[in-house]
Amino acid sequence: MTCCGPSRRTFLGALGLAALLSATGPMAASPARAQWNPMVATDLEVVTVTDTSVVLTWTTGTTDAIGLFPVDAGGEVRIGPADSPRAPVQVHAEPGRTPFHYAEIHGLEPGRTYRFEAWSDGVRAIPGLNPATITPGTPEAIGEFTTLVPPPGRLVRTVALANDVHYGESVSGLIVGQFPPGFRQAPDLPPYPEVMLGALLEDLRKPDRNAERLLLAGDLTAEATAAEVTGVRRLLDRWGAHGRDYLAVRGNHDRPHIGDDHRSCAPLGDHFDCWGPEFTARQHLLEHDLGGLRLIGLDTSDLDAAGGRIERPQFERLTEILRADPDRPTVLFGHHPVTSESGFSNIAGPGFILNQPDSAELQALYARTPGVFLHHSGHTHRNRRTRPDTECAVEFLEVAAVKEYPGGYSLLRVYEGGYMVNFYKTRTAGARRWSGITRGEFFGLQPFYTLGSCADRNHVVLRDFSGLRKSL
Repeated sequence: MTCCGPSRRTFLGALGLAALLSATGPMAASPARAQWNPMVATDLEVVTVTDTSVVLTWTTGTTDAIGLFPVDAGGEVRIGPADSPRAPVQVHAEPGRTPFHYAEIHGLEPGRTYRFEAWSDGVRAIPGLNPATITPGTPEAIGEFTTLVPPPGRLVRTVALANDVHYGESVSGLIVGQFPPGFRQAPDLPPYPEVMLGALLEDLRKPDRNAERLLLAGDLTAEATAAEVTGVRRLLDRWGAHGRDYLAVRGNHDRPHIGDDHRSCAPLGDHFDCWGPEFTARQHLLEHDLGGLRLIGLDTSDLDAAGGRIERPQFERLTEILRADPDRPTVLFGHHPVTSESGFSNIAGPGFILNQPDSAELQALYARTPGVFLHHSGHTHRNRRTRPDTECAVEFLEVAAVKEYPGGYSLLRVYEGGYMVNFYKTRTAGARRWSGITRGEFFGLQPFYTLGSCADRNHVVLRDFSGLRKSL
């Protein structure tokens, strides 16, 4: 059973766009496709741009009547300052051969523009047919990127933002029934939700990520059966403790269900709640202190709908917490996006996000709480910043799904003088493979909708956090 996905009208519109894109053929300026070598290097993406680093990904393969067939190849990246007369020089060479290339380069200067090239076996990588990477002015289209300028002061906290694991799911990319054709993991490989969650958790402990907390904004399970809930909790608890190392809130897939598959769980009227006993009771919030940074998780799930709501007791508790200390730096997270812009820009429409009365009340509360600076949500499986509907100085950030392309998470790095947000793809071999495969979801339109712009994925906001305590 499922409660998520776009309406029939928006889905048919997507099919029309897919037909249009396929009719236009490959990009005109495609030097790699014109070479005699049957291998192509495509889907080039400048995924992450920080103050001192950049992450590039691309795919190598051969094309046939069906599409791109992955082919192992070497990989290298060449980078040079854009204001230098010298050509870019090699700064990265992959140690092995793979179809799914991931290159992370460090040691760059903040606020500087660089030219770059990615190559595989003598073929230069080019972007795929995606407005986020071929629109004039995008890094992939012009072959240049500019590193961010970090906020002033010391780095004091690093928090990971993630969502939409869908543990227990076996087919990715379905909308209605078995349509459009979904993607399955190879039978000899572990289930893809476990591969992608494992890659996320492995990443966050590494020194170059060093996340102090992981905030999971819902849809950890596919249908919140007892086996799914205990399974995902078991994987997370191997990494850390709930309430100390990670905080997880409920999404619409984690809601109480009806039916025989859930009868072993706690009764809730005519529903059965498998999530609550393992994590948090329905419509209860989470509160956590991280050296003066307040983290609040909201349960925005409805009982029987894809859209979201916040029921009165939870709203009253949230109001009480924020009113008691309105200036304290605060991050909130919940599954459903909040703003009107999100409602009209996601493919399922306004009914897919937090309902309008609750959204208006929440944003009015934020406007009276100067310390709130970021609200993280999932549900749409995309990277997107949207504007608030009030004068509140809050960033509303949607983060792409863990479970499928682009397959990753965002890091929120808080400095004394502001914060930096960067989206990262997970980087194990299994995760890169699955992300590369699932970019073909929705007739190849998945990147069009979910990757987001470079600025949505990577940006800096200046604020005063000088009162926060530095991590040890």
